[in-house]
Amino acid sequence: MGTAAAHHRFAVGATVRSPAGADPRLIILHLSPNHSRRRKMLRRRLSVLSTSIIRSSIHSKPILRYPSIQVHSLQLPHTFNSCATFNPNAQLDFQGFRAYSLLSLNDLRDNVPRKQKTRKGRGIGSGKGKTAGKGHKGQRARKGSKLGFEGGQTPLRRRMPKRGFKNPFSLTFQPIGLGRIAKLINAGKIDSSELITMKTLKDAGALGKQMKDGVRLMGRGSEQIKWPIHLEVSRVTVRAKEVVEATGGSVRRVYYNKLGLRALLKPEWFEKKGRLLPKAARPPPKQKDKVDSIGRLPAPTKPIPFLVEGSKDLPVHHLN
Repeated sequence: MGTAAAHHRFAVGATVRSPAGADPRLIILHLSPNHSRRRKMLRRRLSVLSTSIIRSSIHSKPILRYPSIQVHSLQLPHTFNSCATFNPNAQLDFQGFRAYSLLSLNDLRDNVPRKQKTRKGRGIGSGKGKTAGKGHKGQRARKGSKLGFEGGQTPLRRRMPKRGFKNPFSLTFQPIGLGRIAKLINAGKIDSSELITMKTLKDAGALGKQMKDGVRLMGRGSEQIKWPIHLEVSRVTVRAKEVVEATGGSVRRVYYNKLGLRALLKPEWFEKKGRLLPKAARPPPKQKDKVDSIGRLPAPTKPIPFLVEGSKDLPVHHLN
C-alpha cells in the first residue's frame, strides 16, 4: 500500500483504510454511526464476505483483491461503532460473531400476482384513463348493445331454422314392473293383503326422483305374480292389467295433480307448515278418459270396487 494511506470505498458507504506504517495485514472498517440503513446493508455484505473468507482460509486460496493481505480468521464485535479487525494470529472464535441473514423485514412483501388488474379511468398516465380504452363517442363508447346484436342484420339465432316444440301438457310417469312389486312383497316390505298405493311403493323404496306426475305400472316380471293384489296407480299397460285381473286382483287408475301428489307422498310436509291437506282435484277434460277415478287423500288403505251397471249393492262413483 505504500507510505500514504490507501482508501477503498464500497458501494454501501464504508471505507477500508490501512494507515501508513501500520501492519499491512490490518484492515480497519470505519462506518458512519448515523446511517442505520447503510449499516444494515453492510451487515448483509459482511455476512457474505465472512463466509467467503472462512472458505478461502480452509482451502488456502486467497480471494481478496490484494494478495499481500492474508486472513486466517474473522472476529466481529456486536456493534459497528468500533473497528472490525482481521487478526491473523487469533483462533477461529465465533462467540462474538453475529450472523445476519440476507432477508430482512423491510424486504418482505405480499405474494401479489404477476399481472395486476387493470384500473381504468385513473389518469392518463396509466394508459387507460379518460376514455378507459373505449375511444371517442359512438355506440361502443357508451352502454353498448345487447348480446347477440350484429349491427342491424338478422342475427344468427333468427337465421337458424326452428326444429321441434315443447309440449306444455306432457306428463312424466315413473315406470315400475310387476316383478319389482313381487320381490318387495316376498321381502316383507309390502303387505299384499292391503291396497298398494303410490305412497306404499314410495315408502318401500321402489320409486325414485323421476316420479313427477305419477306411476306407470308395467308388465315386466308378470310371471312372478301368483296371488291377487290391488293397486292404485296413475297409468297401467294392457298386459299388466290383464295379469293382475287374471289372478283375482284389481288396478285402478287415479288422478292426482301436483299438489295432491305431494299431499299423498309427504303429508307430514303440510303438518310441518301448519296447513290442512288439500281436496282431491278433478282431472282436466283431456284426461277424463285416461283415469278411472279421482285420487283420495289421505292415502287410502282399502280399494274401491269398480262400477257394475244395474247393480244396487255397489256404490256409484262418478267423475263429474
